[in-house]
Amino acid sequence: MGYFLVTFLFMLIVIAVMAVGVLFGRNAIKGSCGGTGNCVCSEKCDKRKKFEAEQAKTLEQH
Repeated sequence: MGYFLVTFLFMLIVIAVMAVGVLFGRNAIKGSCGGTGNCVCSEKCDKRKKFEAEQAKTLEQH
């Protein structure tokens, strides 16, 4: 039971620290490549092409 309480309290602390980060407007966690804005590939992958097409549609609608 003691291990459960220690683990539970630790998880509550981790969640509270993450919530403080959100409240202060910290940037979202990004992937190892730096997120969707920093593509350094020589050829665009299907996922990147789809993302850019969706962005173009959104810009056309506004």
